[in-house]
Amino acid sequence: MCQLLGMNCNVPTDICFSFTGFQQRGGGTDHHADGWGIAFFEGRGCRVFLDPAPAVQSPVAQLVRSYPIRSMNVIAHIRKATHGRVALENTHPFMRELWGRYWIFAHNGSLENFDPPLDGMCLPVGGTDSERAFCHLMQTLRARFGDHAPDVAALFAVVRDWATEVAKHGTFNFLLSNGDCLFAHASTDLAYVERQAPFATAHLVDEDVAVDFSEVTTPDDRVAVIATLPLTDNERWTPLARGELALFEHGKRVDLA
Repeated sequence: MCQLLGMNCNVPTDICFSFTGFQQRGGGTDHHADGWGIAFFEGRGCRVFLDPAPAVQSPVAQLVRSYPIRSMNVIAHIRKATHGRVALENTHPFMRELWGRYWIFAHNGSLENFDPPLDGMCLPVGGTDSERAFCHLMQTLRARFGDHAPDVAALFAVVRDWATEVAKHGTFNFLLSNGDCLFAHASTDLAYVERQAPFATAHLVDEDVAVDFSEVTTPDDRVAVIATLPLTDNERWTPLARGELALFEHGKRVDLA
């Protein structure tokens, strides 16, 4: 299976600390070596970095690790190929436009016998089940809401119902963002941690690196980090239940159930 990493904040924040540990799972401390990618929302824009090489060996990953891009929503992915060859076009996360906003999607898992009809509004470029699912979601949202974006509660309900149906085809852990909020859906492994004042020191699982967040934050900062497996060994991570969809806004989980 692949590895997912997401971050949602109330102020632009860099993800260098979390990415330092996450990068090691791309061929270092884990065997996911079929490419990696990361997307940073900045206002209405989005920077996307993709590399079909293992993250632990990638010069692009080293650039991201040392370049503190500040964002309120970030999605990263380390790939273990199941559907589609190891290639740039099959490297997550994927990006599409809907309602005049960029959408970012990354998936961990494998979908079997999943071949929904696509009407041409959004088509996959590569050969992954993940990109096909993303295109199907974009099509579903356009069909349901037309040319105007819904409020977040209505959006959450449709994404939740869609995810429940797609998950019948296999393992469907995913992260999704439009730059305003971040959705996380779990079929198997996905957990999150929320950081807020009073901030403490966090220590990575995959590298002997620690950060005292009280020295690099303000009392008003809030950050939620979502990952396939906890990235730190001294914080309380909350696992998502199987089949659960979570919404994060302004650095915290929002209950719309």
